[in-house]
Amino acid sequence: MAREPKRRPDGAPVARRAMLGVLGAGAAGLAAAPYLQRGWEGFLGAASQVDATGITGLLPNPGGFRYYSVVGSVPRKNDTNYQLSIGGLVDQPKTYTLPELRTMPQTRVVRDVLCTDGWRVDNTPFEGVRLADLLDAAGVRPGGEAVRFTCFDGAYTESLTLDQARRSDVLLALNMQDKPITHEHGGPVRLYVAPMYFYKSAKWLSGISITDKVVPGYWEERGYAVDGWLDDADRHSDAN
Repeated sequence: MAREPKRRPDGAPVARRAMLGVLGAGAAGLAAAPYLQRGWEGFLGAASQVDATGITGLLPNPGGFRYYSVVGSVPRKNDTNYQLSIGGLVDQPKTYTLPELRTMPQTRVVRDVLCTDGWRVDNTPFEGVRLADLLDAAGVRPGGEAVRFTCFDGAYTESLTLDQARRSDVLLALNMQDKPITHEHGGPVRLYVAPMYFYKSAKWLSGISITDKVVPGYWEERGYAVDGWLDDADRHSDAN
């Protein structure tokens, strides 16, 4: 009579133990992934601020976004020292603090983010104060035709026509991907112009000025289109 094969004293077959080990490692990897991604994004963001070559913008990033700064160092702002000034051709110039902006009505916009470098991040939620609400509160004077934006990095500027600025999908964004906008992403407040390429969404926003004409921004002075519409954008001023 044939004898039954001897069982291993530890029970579980090697193949099953190997499979369980792989599954366990995979679960641990999934749990650690958000922390690893945030760490990598933080590294890229910090490195981009001291990278004059732009090489950091070419490094892979699982979050999809790329980081780029044209200055060597950008000051950090928070609840205690951030200010946003609104002036130019307005009836009531005003300066807002970060807590004041947070208490205002917030609008959420979810769109795809596209960069002229070719990368994109789909279905990205931004939330913040509609620029139109701030313009209404300031009171645009006759002759005001455009909006100029300045940033506390000391380099970036941007511009929109007044009609573009009044769109409901143009925000002073305080949150991105349902979290406060980090310094690396242009926080604590950045411009977000949903229907245009991402270079129009100026980082580290600090000033808004109503002007009598469009003043080309930093990237426009270097050959980018003044109107950076996405190909499939609804260009009507009342777009939602």
